[in-house]
Amino acid sequence: MAVLVTGGAGYIGSHTVRTLRERGRDVVVLDSLEHGHEAAVLGVPLVVGDIGDRELLARVMADYRVDAVVHFAAYKAAGESVTQPGRYFVNNVGKTAVLLEALQSSGIGHIVFSSSCAVYGTPTVLPVDEDHPLNPESPYGESKMLVERMLAWLDLRSASLRYFNAAGASFDAAIGEDSVLSLNLIPRAMKAALGQIEELTVFGTDYPTPDGTAIRDYVHVVDLADAHVRALEALESGVASFTVNLGTGVGSSVQEIVDTTRAVSGVDLPVRLSDRRAGDPVAVYADNRRAAAVLGWKPQYGLDDIVATAWRWHSTHPNGYAGH
Repeated sequence: MAVLVTGGAGYIGSHTVRTLRERGRDVVVLDSLEHGHEAAVLGVPLVVGDIGDRELLARVMADYRVDAVVHFAAYKAAGESVTQPGRYFVNNVGKTAVLLEALQSSGIGHIVFSSSCAVYGTPTVLPVDEDHPLNPESPYGESKMLVERMLAWLDLRSASLRYFNAAGASFDAAIGEDSVLSLNLIPRAMKAALGQIEELTVFGTDYPTPDGTAIRDYVHVVDLADAHVRALEALESGVASFTVNLGTGVGSSVQEIVDTTRAVSGVDLPVRLSDRRAGDPVAVYADNRRAAAVLGWKPQYGLDDIVATAWRWHSTHPNGYAGH
């Protein structure tokens, strides 16, 4: 029996695939490689294809005797989703509906869904717990919310994991976040430290925070992978469907990212200060107590680990997976 990981050649997916294998699970990855990388799966069986392909799904589930699914495959750029909403709804919602139908047709009863804190929008209360009203502010966030709602109507046992800002890389620098197209803060900081971009732009220095910069909850990708495996194990042990936040519960400011990057890299990171971006909340961080109660999960790694592992990955893979 095997676990099917959709989008398993992507950033968080590849770390989860590795953790599953470390825990003795057989795994097969289904990934279009539109944004994923074959090198990231580290030799695990990889089927290149689309989750919207019914015939392919049926064949993979039968050939690999799939008995559970961890579902990452989705477009994830919130800004892009605003300008191309239809693309996000077709891919993230429509094709997920095809996947869920295939699960039911194949008699597969367990799915772990990669959701997002984007379902909350701008929080009205901090820390954000799972009972916070859902108010997504982008088609990306809306698409994640819609899939969560679909799962509630189906005869499947599901876990929806709403994670905050995934960051860092594997501790041996074997896999990490491909910075070539990433607009996330930490990969951008790494590129600035490596001289690949002229400077890191800091948007907003007048927020009502200790250092004036915005605060987010950065959670190590290895911790996230651990949580996905724990969620699957919980479902398999008979736990009813659940939704949990995955975050550290601690906010880190943009300035702290800058300072930590400078300390870890030894580079005087070039920074340009700019005005706030419209719609950026002052602070977002998670209440993760439900994840602790349901999964026995607590993040093991903090900001220093995140930046240190990111630096090892980016400095040894300056062009991402290209050439590897």
